[in-house]
Amino acid sequence: MKQAFASKLARRTFFIICALIVASYLGSRLFTHIDLALYGYMVGTFVFVGGFVYRFSAWADRPPTNIILKKGLKQLFRKSTAKTATEHLATYRFIWNRGWYRWTQHVLLGWGCILSAFVTFPLVFGWMYFTMPENGTYTVVAMGVDVMKVKADGIIAFLFYNALNITAFMVIGGVCMALYRRLKNMQARAEQTFTYDLLPLLLLLIISFTGLLLTASNLFLHGFGHPVISIVHQFCVIVTLIYLPFGKLAHIPFRPMSVFAKNYREHYGEQEMKCCKVCGTKFVSVEQSSDVIDVLQKNQIEFEMAEGFHLAELCLPCRRQYRIYRFTGMPTYMNPAEETNQHAKG
Repeated sequence: MKQAFASKLARRTFFIICALIVASYLGSRLFTHIDLALYGYMVGTFVFVGGFVYRFSAWADRPPTNIILKKGLKQLFRKSTAKTATEHLATYRFIWNRGWYRWTQHVLLGWGCILSAFVTFPLVFGWMYFTMPENGTYTVVAMGVDVMKVKADGIIAFLFYNALNITAFMVIGGVCMALYRRLKNMQARAEQTFTYDLLPLLLLLIISFTGLLLTASNLFLHGFGHPVISIVHQFCVIVTLIYLPFGKLAHIPFRPMSVFAKNYREHYGEQEMKCCKVCGTKFVSVEQSSDVIDVLQKNQIEFEMAEGFHLAELCLPCRRQYRIYRFTGMPTYMNPAEETNQHAKG
């Protein structure tokens, strides 16, 4: 099998695409419930998967991230994993520390996109669809199995019908908040670029707006303009799917990796902490310090100092002071006084 593919990346992509096709074949009851109107979204999703596997493989194969993924995965069943996953992936508690405005913006954008994906992808691949065996009642079918029956005029059916409309309003609200911040905040204005920071937000805004226009066309305009709006909406979705793994929005599917990183830090931090060679402060786990030194050596980067220690064995304040010493010749790193913001939070 190794000789059948040009690289590990090609093999991974091939098997993931095959798994999607098999899941679609089984979930849609032998392709009998594939909606051809969603064919473009399916092609765009395949391209997205290939791009994401490429981007993730390039990231995960780097020595630093490879260590965190392997050792973090071993600690996946820690007691704190559920809490960490909830804070990082559901409630975004780590963003709340930056302020309620940014937290609200990320909740609307993050959950708007995630819920939209949970609705769109099952429909595109035929993993979920609806049948009406009797008048006035829908049967919800998931992966070829009848899951539940709902009344066509009931609340649950209403939520099914309007799930993408609800998420569209969430995304529009989050995008508007993000754009307002990027136009008003001086730091954001100085650091941002159009293609990396603003273009993804504009794509999400167009997708959400055209999706709502499709609903408005059906409800209020008797289908007027529906074909044109549908093509524009589909085109924007496909472009966003293709662009997503390579732009700023890639951090959405990458976010679960933060749980591995925190598990890695917490587990080895509980075992033994590394003391700074200068001030004696415990600043990082012994395991993480050793891993940093090993990774630097793999990349042929040497930070062994003439004083008999490795630069990675110093805490951040002492490391900064040592760098000043290398420029000025004054051994400021030997000064026992702590920096003013050494223990600052936020």
